Amino acid sequence: MGKLRVVAVILLLLLTGCKRDERVLEKLGMVQTSSYDLLSGNKLKIVSSVPVIDPDSQVRRELLTAESESIKEARLQLSWQTDLTVVSGQLRDTLFGTTLAQAGIGDYIDTLLRDPSTALGVRVIVVEGDAGELLSKTFKPHSDTGRYINRMLEKESLSNSVPPTTLYEFSRDYNDDGIDAVAPIVKDAGDKVNIAGIALFQKDKYVLKIPVEDGIIFSLFYDDLQQGETTIRLGEQTNGKPAIVMLSSISSKRKIKVHQLGEQRFKVDISATVQGSVLEYTGEEKLNDSGTRYELEQQIEKHITAKAQAMIRQMQDKQVDSLGIGRYVRNSLSYREWTGMDWREVYPQIEVECHVKVTIKDYGKYS
Repeated sequence: MGKLRVVAVILLLLLTGCKRDERVLEKLGMVQTSSYDLLSGNKLKIVSSVPVIDPDSQVRRELLTAESESIKEARLQLSWQTDLTVVSGQLRDTLFGTTLAQAGIGDYIDTLLRDPSTALGVRVIVVEGDAGELLSKTFKPHSDTGRYINRMLEKESLSNSVPPTTLYEFSRDYNDDGIDAVAPIVKDAGDKVNIAGIALFQKDKYVLKIPVEDGIIFSLFYDDLQQGETTIRLGEQTNGKPAIVMLSSISSKRKIKVHQLGEQRFKVDISATVQGSVLEYTGEEKLNDSGTRYELEQQIEKHITAKAQAMIRQMQDKQVDSLGIGRYVRNSLSYREWTGMDWREVYPQIEVECHVKVTIKDYGKYS
């Protein structure tokens, strides 16, 4: 009988504790998305989106806005605008407006990382224009713009059209002298949000954009791929229209080889071995013929190589090493040789050659 009383008391305490936790949760403003924009006078505008958990409310989120010179001070201002206790433990995405991204976001990334309640997996996203205006806007049928952007980038990063950059990854590359950080770009397209491309950073400053249609080309030379898809326009056919081929289930392996030609002179070979399935093909040739498939593979190789060479030339012109070529050069040198060299100045002068090998592993029922 005594044991039953003890069990009953324990159950009562547990239930009481659960009720107390429920009341605490109802008082928390759990920020899921925050935007950051640079104002005149080096002030920062922060907009935070807090989900409304009241099932009877017609509003699905609460927007809090503050203007300050620091993130920490802005958080105090945000807490003054709501009856909830504002916390960042559920933060998923950070949106940086173009002006701030171009000025440099390193200090803000560092501040976010110093907060022990902020997860390392929070996404870093660049917004074309004002990030706060984008986050504050509602895009029907989506009631929460922050969640809408989060789910869209989750989907696109799986197909490798944009990199899934997190606070950890951005900080890691920002602090590595052999690679520069990257981040996805989104924009307001009127009645929806669009993926706009990939932002390439020099240290912590956004300096170059890769258009979204070239995102998969960048990804092939950025890292190994497990899954991807792209549409390629090849040369004109006899009817005057371009042949279009859509590749899906793309996988690839990247290799980088460094050749030292002399003092601070290098040649770098970047190879991408690509496999993919033809999902759509509008050319006049029949893909059930092995010779035709080989010719198509060579056309695709030529297209990817030309795009990649032009892309890398742009990066060199802007002194942006987003592919991490510097890591491989650093590994080929002694510590003294590397530290005695200004990689940022040497990088634009190196010779980079792209090599692509494409294999069509499946072509469906084309006859």
